[in-house]
Amino acid sequence: MNERSGLSMDMKNILGGDNPTSRTHGPRIQTLSDARGVVEKMRARVRYDIMGRDDVIELVLVALFGGGHVLLEDYPGSGKTTLAKGLGESILSDQPRDGLAEFRRLQFTPDLLPSDITGVMIFDPKTNKFHFRRGPIFAYVVLVDEINRTSPKVQAALLECMAEGQVTVDNVSYSLDDLFFVIATQNPMDSIGTYPLPLAQLDRFLFKIKMDHVSRDAELQVLEQWGKPHERPSLPRVFRGDVVEARAVLRQQVAVSTKIHECLVDIARKIREDPRTAQGVSTRSLVQAVPALQSLALMRGRDFVSAEDVEHLSVPIFQHRIAMVPGAGDATAVVEDARKQPLETLTRSTLSR
Repeated sequence: MNERSGLSMDMKNILGGDNPTSRTHGPRIQTLSDARGVVEKMRARVRYDIMGRDDVIELVLVALFGGGHVLLEDYPGSGKTTLAKGLGESILSDQPRDGLAEFRRLQFTPDLLPSDITGVMIFDPKTNKFHFRRGPIFAYVVLVDEINRTSPKVQAALLECMAEGQVTVDNVSYSLDDLFFVIATQNPMDSIGTYPLPLAQLDRFLFKIKMDHVSRDAELQVLEQWGKPHERPSLPRVFRGDVVEARAVLRQQVAVSTKIHECLVDIARKIREDPRTAQGVSTRSLVQAVPALQSLALMRGRDFVSAEDVEHLSVPIFQHRIAMVPGAGDATAVVEDARKQPLETLTRSTLSR
């Protein structure tokens, strides 16, 4: 695959078309153009629902198509629920018998039990048998609000869902959907009555995204449109199966050179060797980084991963996985310093071709 070639796409065709009502058997998403069409349809719907968050929307979509999960560090009322709901509502089930919701919101509290999210065994007196009643975690997109407000036992139950794609109740495992995607949130300013996530659990999140307040113009636009009757434009939804197929296509058809792998490993090693870090990033973070980089390359119209992609995603991928020495400052600075030399080497090797 030629790294200098791009994806030739007509955005009008990508976003065009009626809302899907049925899905034919067999793969529908077979090319990178098809895959990017799925991404752009979802992006258009979410952007309509939430204003001034284009950068966050892009990272969330990168995580979704990269097969990871997202931790949002935000302030109350910043639009996280609207973002997650818009993402879930952009997906249309093509398996009506699975009974899964497109979107579920879980409010984590100190008295929450693991069974409250995973489900419980219910006894049926008619059959004298126990049946599993699925919990709200069985959905395509799940918003976990204030993840650090519940006990470690519930956090561990969610960890199994994220890491293994399944829940275990009474020694029986039940698989979650292939599309299963978690958006978790925590308030950076509120520490009273919380259970901070340990690094082992933070490492399960592909990204940690810090959400600042939107711009002045975006807030004015929100106020101007609030309360006014308006109809949602006819924006197409995408099938659940199309998202799953798009993931497979971008992994197969977006090229990742050995130089990209070397750059990622070199960044990780420099983070570990930095005297400001007590614990560096894991090998898992490097494995998760590859499909995320492929997703970003796809969204930016390329069939190859570039140094630009590594630079853009390095901070959200690595910063939350680093344990800092007390008083050493912010992990973001460590990542930014660690990536300089590997990115320079990667850029030079690319230009010398």
